[in-house]
Amino acid sequence: MRHIFLCIFAVFLTASFPAAAQRSVGFAAGAQPGDGLIVAVADVGGVDALAGVLSDEALENLRRAVTATGFDPKNDAMVSFLTGDVDFGEVHLIAIKTDDMRLRDWEDFGGHAGLLAKHSKAARVSVLAPGAGEDGLQRAAVGAMLGAYTFDKYKSNATPVTGALSYIAENPQAAERAFNARGRHLGDAVLWARDMQSEPANIVYPEEFVRRARTQFLGVDNISIKVLDVRAMERLGMGAILGVGRGSERPPRMMIIEYNGGGDEAPIVFAGKGITFDSGGVSLKKNDGMWAMKADMTGAAVVTGATMALAKSGAPVNVVAIAALAENMPDGRAQRPGDVVKTMSGKTVEIMSTDAEGRLVLSDAVWYAQEQFSPSLLVDVATLTGSVGRALGDEYAGLFSRDDATAASLSAAGDASGEDLWRLPLHPNHDKQIKSVIADIKNGSTGAPGASTGAAFIGSFIKEETPWAHLDIAGVDWRTEATPTSPLGASGFGVRLLDELAREGVE
Repeated sequence: MRHIFLCIFAVFLTASFPAAAQRSVGFAAGAQPGDGLIVAVADVGGVDALAGVLSDEALENLRRAVTATGFDPKNDAMVSFLTGDVDFGEVHLIAIKTDDMRLRDWEDFGGHAGLLAKHSKAARVSVLAPGAGEDGLQRAAVGAMLGAYTFDKYKSNATPVTGALSYIAENPQAAERAFNARGRHLGDAVLWARDMQSEPANIVYPEEFVRRARTQFLGVDNISIKVLDVRAMERLGMGAILGVGRGSERPPRMMIIEYNGGGDEAPIVFAGKGITFDSGGVSLKKNDGMWAMKADMTGAAVVTGATMALAKSGAPVNVVAIAALAENMPDGRAQRPGDVVKTMSGKTVEIMSTDAEGRLVLSDAVWYAQEQFSPSLLVDVATLTGSVGRALGDEYAGLFSRDDATAASLSAAGDASGEDLWRLPLHPNHDKQIKSVIADIKNGSTGAPGASTGAAFIGSFIKEETPWAHLDIAGVDWRTEATPTSPLGASGFGVRLLDELAREGVE
């Protein structure tokens, strides 16, 4: 069984925390008087890692406190102390297992450290992580950025947090350079995706999504951005995405971000569902939980964020992100169940449910991707079906692919990044289930399994020669239970996974 953290907080940490901005994350050569301390403890004697940092007297007091509270790293615990020491009065111990610590586990450690530091009373918090190594420290620093996240933009009483969280490193300058080269960009990209998920739909809609994405890429090398408006999509015959957007006063957009950092190689294309609000259209959703449909654009935020991280870090890869953006609303112009639309591919779709709109916008996006880029790999990302969450809970996203090597590469990237995937079936019967009586295919009323028939619908627009995978992230895009690197709310799930996939490639 993998290492699990059990959090045991001292009384002074049990109060509810106000929303706050994040501390800056970096590296230092050593702790300073006045710092709060966070220490990774690998065994019962692990508090001895503080020798030379705390005074002898304070260290002995801490040992006694550890014994009195029963803190034992073998029980996978975390505990916090007010030591009374004049230099380091606030100490937090986090149990780890160094003989079983993957890089993603160091990221989880960093997530705990980031949350503790966020609510610390100290001006600066220093983190000691014996055994982490250079790579572990880098991942822990990313984890600190993610674990401390809060979306408090609209809270009038939000209290800003100042100061720094500093990981103690043998060569802090080199560690800082390495972090600034990749890790910081990756952390920022995840936080950007979470912000976009969290923004209300009256603030972020297709055109505003485009504007904010453009801003993030200003001054970034090897980037080109193209945006298809309604007229451009009409010329291309994109009847599927146009049909979804008809019911909204805010017109749809398709944004194409090209990053060319890998020479003449065929690009990997990431296509993301970007429904900035999903009312269900004429097939109106129930009010209960509809507020969360502001995050139905997570796929678009994730593919944009992953490309952002790759481009800003100068990764030697070619990547294209396609954000299929629309708002699904039920006004008098909205498409109806029973309508037939013609997609860019020429294939016709009978609309059985206007609430099965994600697969529609993606049908035009993935066809455009293949026609324009002949990708070496095409991955679409979508909060597509509720059924995937019922099948997999919030531990895994659903992975669909007709190619074993592609599926294996995606699964490996998920394991390495900490964003786990579980492969679900695509069967020839699923293709039969989406057949329409009056059109080529239909977008709903397919029966179970909904996640697989949704994937089959998108797959029907994938050319035989195109390596393809579909990620259904509807069960993991919004956390109702916190993890070390993903507090309650928007998760930004997929940014780290796609970044890892692009860097490592497909076997």
